[in-house]
Amino acid sequence: MSILEIKNLHAQVLPSNEAEEPKPILKGVNLTINSGETHAVMGPNGSGKSTLSYVIAGHPRYEVTDGEILLDGENVLEMEVDERARAGLFLAMQYPTEVPGVSSSNFMRSAVTAIRGEAPKLREWVKELNTARESLQIDKSFGERSVNEGFSGGEKKRHEVLQLDLLKPKFAIMDETDSGLDVDALRIVSDGINSYQEETGGGILLITHYKRILNYVQPDFVHVFADGKVVTTGGAELADQLEADGYDQFL
Repeated sequence: MSILEIKNLHAQVLPSNEAEEPKPILKGVNLTINSGETHAVMGPNGSGKSTLSYVIAGHPRYEVTDGEILLDGENVLEMEVDERARAGLFLAMQYPTEVPGVSSSNFMRSAVTAIRGEAPKLREWVKELNTARESLQIDKSFGERSVNEGFSGGEKKRHEVLQLDLLKPKFAIMDETDSGLDVDALRIVSDGINSYQEETGGGILLITHYKRILNYVQPDFVHVFADGKVVTTGGAELADQLEADGYDQFL
């Protein structure tokens, strides 16, 4: 059993030039996720949902000004980005980065080696990779393509979930993984997320605008995010209420 605790978290985005002032984004986030739980975070554009995911992962453009993030009691904010990943945190990005010149197969094996502490045996690795790839209906040719380069939106999201299934983190932060997916791709990606949780018992923080992915990935808790913090929490039925009546009632 693991626990991810976010306590009174405040953070600001650093300006791109010295003439600008830092802009506060997170304004006292409190959230606790246990192993095996799925938490959906929903809210309007600009409310700080993606910023929360970046701060947990350690994006250098965001500065924490107060509060803490604890993973099994350890202070995540004192860890470098790679240390957070090895400790058991995973971020599926809303806009996955292209990495020209690095093949997807080499990228995946290097990442798995870093997490597990040793390189998987080649024959076992090929079998493991192919099983995960086929379950997400990713073409075999992807392995020789540079990471995310020339991938469609759906291919990028499936590649993110492939990483999730192979790395098996303690907690997965999924930042709008459903954006840009057609109906078939949404189902495939959702099945991959569910398979990860069934196999590992990991916790999921699912950031989304829409209820549709929650029809496939059932949340235990739904949190409404507004003005940089959680303003209300409920069960899965809260997503239905948001779908019907919008966010204005909570703002």
